[in-house]
Amino acid sequence: MDKKIARRQRIKLHIRTMVSGTAEQPRLTVFRSNCQIYAQVIDDVKGQTLASASSLSIKDKMTKTEKAKQVGTMIAEAAKKAGVEQVVFDRNGYLYHGRVQALADAAREAGLKF
Repeated sequence: MDKKIARRQRIKLHIRTMVSGTAEQPRLTVFRSNCQIYAQVIDDVKGQTLASASSLSIKDKMTKTEKAKQVGTMIAEAAKKAGVEQVVFDRNGYLYHGRVQALADAAREAGLKF
């Protein structure tokens, strides 16, 4: 396994020991690939995804950071529609910087509390 991937997996496991989603406060998790970004609101007790959003549905020509901001707004709207106001943020082993931070800030601005 690549050193960078192994490092992220180690950090991810450490975060997951502390962060868990419940029905009252589900977990907002982020996955970032080279081209796309995905977000899910998950209730870990039931093992159920309550809301999800991704940059795959965005057809406009924009930067990856702008797409992340749009996904943050989309996940906040989907979570509100599912009846979720407050979440716990899971950065999934990624640094809280760049696209991950842009998604989180946009979700906060759209009314999601974490």
